[in-house]
Amino acid sequence: MDFQLNDEQRLFRDTLRDFVDKEIVPVARDWEQSGRYPTEIVEGMKQLGLFGLAVPEEYGGLAADTVSFALTFEEISRGWMGIAGILGSHSVSCFMLARHGTEEQKTRYLPDLATGKRRTGIALTEPGAGTDLQGIRTVARKEGDEYVINGTKMWITNARYADPLPVLVKTDPTATPAHKGMSILLVEAGTPGFEVTQDIGKLGYKGTESCEVVLTDVRVPESQLLGGIEGRGMQQALSSLETGRINIAARSVGIAQRAYDEALNYARERTAFGQAIGEFQAVQMRLAEIAVRLQAARLMTYWAASRMDDGVRMDTESGMAKIFASEQALACATDAMRIHGGYGYSTEFEVERLYRDAPLMSIGEGTNDVLRGVVAKALLAGKATIR
Repeated sequence: MDFQLNDEQRLFRDTLRDFVDKEIVPVARDWEQSGRYPTEIVEGMKQLGLFGLAVPEEYGGLAADTVSFALTFEEISRGWMGIAGILGSHSVSCFMLARHGTEEQKTRYLPDLATGKRRTGIALTEPGAGTDLQGIRTVARKEGDEYVINGTKMWITNARYADPLPVLVKTDPTATPAHKGMSILLVEAGTPGFEVTQDIGKLGYKGTESCEVVLTDVRVPESQLLGGIEGRGMQQALSSLETGRINIAARSVGIAQRAYDEALNYARERTAFGQAIGEFQAVQMRLAEIAVRLQAARLMTYWAASRMDDGVRMDTESGMAKIFASEQALACATDAMRIHGGYGYSTEFEVERLYRDAPLMSIGEGTNDVLRGVVAKALLAGKATIR
C-alpha cells in the first residue's frame, strides 16, 4: 500500500501548483466579482496541455492517469473553482468521445480538442430533467441521412465555446425503458437553429458560463451520431460521468485545501485580547477539524482515482468519493468562514467565495442523495464490498 504520488505525478502537481499560484490566485477574486471571463487563464491551460487530459496520445493528448486528472482539478479549484468547470465539462466530453466515438469522429475532433483549439462540453440537463435523464424531452427525428433536433437544454457549461457540443436526445421517444431510445448527437457551433439564449445567474461557480441552449429544427448528418449506433446515449453519458465524479471530488478537495490555507493564515495573523486567535482552543479545534476533513477527502478521492487506473468498474468508488469530498468541502468552507468571524462574510476575503462555490459540489454529476442510492444498491447486490 503506497499513499505517495510517483515522481511523474509529483512533478505534474508542482507544475500545476506554480501555474495556479502565479496566474489564478492573484486575479480570481477581482475577476469573479467583475464577471470577467478568464481568457488569459484558458490560454495558459492550453499551453500546459490540460485540454488534452482525457485525450489519447495518438490523437495528441496527454492521456493522463486518473490520479493526475484529479490533481489537475484539485489544484485549479484551490485557485478558483469556476475555472475548473471550463476544463471539467470539456474533459468529460473528450473522455466520452475517445471511448465511444467512431474512428472518423475521433480523428475529426480529438486532435483539436487536445490543444484547446476546439472546446467542448456536454448537454444533458433540461428544464424538467436533471437527475432523471430518462425524462428528457429533446427529440431527434430521422429524415433521410439527417437528424432534426428540437428541445431545450439547461445549465450547459462551455455552451458558448463548445464545438462540437454532444447533446443527449431521444431518437425513439416510444422506447421502453426510455434509455433504450436515447442517443447522443454531436452538434457543431454555428449550426442553424442552435442558439444559446441566456447565461444563468448563479450563487457561485462563476468564471465559466452556465447556459440555456435552445435547439429548433437543428439538422445534423447521421455521421454525428456518437458511436454510429442509436440507443446507446444513456450508457455513453453515464460512463463518462464516472470521471466527472472524480473531477467533482477533486474540485471539492481543492476548495477544502484553500479553506484550510485561508483559515490557518488568518488564525496566525489575526489578534484578539492581546494574542493571535490561533492560541484560543475553540479556534484550534475548528482548524484541526478542517485539516482532518480535508485529508480524509483527499485520500478517498485519490483512492477512487487509482481504482479507475486499475481498469475496474468504479461507479461505486467514484460515487463514494464524490459524496464524501463534496460534503467536506462545504463543512471546511463553513468552518473557515467562522474562524474569520465578520471578515468571513466580506467580499474582500477569499472564504466567502469558497462558501458560495462549495454547495454546487453536492449537486453536480449526480446529487449526493441519488449517489447514496447508487452506492447502497451496489452494496446490496454484492457488486461492491467494503471490508
